[in-house]
Amino acid sequence: MNGMAWFYFPARLAWRQLVFDRTKLIAATSGVLFACVLVFMQLGFKDSLYASAASAPVKLSGDLFLMHKQSEAIWRPVKFKRSELMRALGNPAVAGVYPLYLGLAPFKNMETQVKRTLMVYGFDPDSQIFNVEGIKNKRIEMQLKDTVLFDEYSRPEFGPIRQLLDAGRNKTEINDYKITLIGTFRLGVSFAADGNVATSDLNFMRIFPNRNHSDIDLGVIKLHPGISVTQTQIELGNQLNEFINIFTYEELLQHEMDYWANMAPIGFIFGFGTIMGLVVGLVIVYQILFTDIANLRNEFATLKAMGYEHGYFIRVVFASAFFLAVLGFIPGYALSIGLYQLAESQIFMPMPMTFSKGATVFMFILSMCALAGFLAIRKLRVANPADMF
Repeated sequence: MNGMAWFYFPARLAWRQLVFDRTKLIAATSGVLFACVLVFMQLGFKDSLYASAASAPVKLSGDLFLMHKQSEAIWRPVKFKRSELMRALGNPAVAGVYPLYLGLAPFKNMETQVKRTLMVYGFDPDSQIFNVEGIKNKRIEMQLKDTVLFDEYSRPEFGPIRQLLDAGRNKTEINDYKITLIGTFRLGVSFAADGNVATSDLNFMRIFPNRNHSDIDLGVIKLHPGISVTQTQIELGNQLNEFINIFTYEELLQHEMDYWANMAPIGFIFGFGTIMGLVVGLVIVYQILFTDIANLRNEFATLKAMGYEHGYFIRVVFASAFFLAVLGFIPGYALSIGLYQLAESQIFMPMPMTFSKGATVFMFILSMCALAGFLAIRKLRVANPADMF
């Protein structure tokens, strides 16, 4: 009973103190709600950034991947010689090696004739280095001259490709080169490219006539079943030139996310926005709690004169901070779900609301309110019993 009273009575006083002035309660709750929504959106955009950055690598089917050490990310590759990839075949653990070519090029909208840049992936269709159903089903057609597959998850500015294909319209241009669309696949856009197309390595060279077939952007290595990926990675590191990075599948994904988190300014912007949201909420909650303590100083002094200890008032302030955190988080969480759905429909990138994200944001908001309460407590020290006179 004493344990329950230790928290219950301060919490009851804190609740009555909050609801006594409804206008001030709404203002405080709105401040916490604003901070909650801002943090949710910043984290959502940040997670969307990382997910989109790995949208292409996560679909690659391979055990090891070669990339030039000067390549900042897959979409900004530094080319290296195909012969370097072929050298990996000298390792008995390697079952096959496959080059991947990448390039940004303007795609002409078949309806508006407006050009918009997208990413072009070129590879041997028989290599099946992309674990994408739409690409696997069209690997024979992709070997035909001037044929490409279009990513139907691309932004709508490229045109209603699916409807146009159903209507029999499949001729357009990429990089001012005439091509034929033979179908669609699903990959997803990123902050680097608004759309994607996949084609054979030979067609890639026709679309990019200045590219050399011997200069590749990424090398995909598949190993024999049962072979240690880590051991083979070490062996190839000793075998290949030092300017080549040899990534495992997980390391490649991490490399892409690290670029956006540490090298690209947009990762810093989202992180800074999260901090600013918490600071804004901290200031608002602090002002509310500090004002309450100042306005009720005589009442607190009376309670002190009645024998209540300083720790009791500390629990009152922290209980108020907890109530504000909960009251602001619940509507903030509900509003953020709707905003996530709206954002997904506009940016065409996944923004899932996961339980872990909700729990993380709640802890952020609770910590923010607790810190505001801690800063406001110093006002209690000047509430002396003599003030009631």
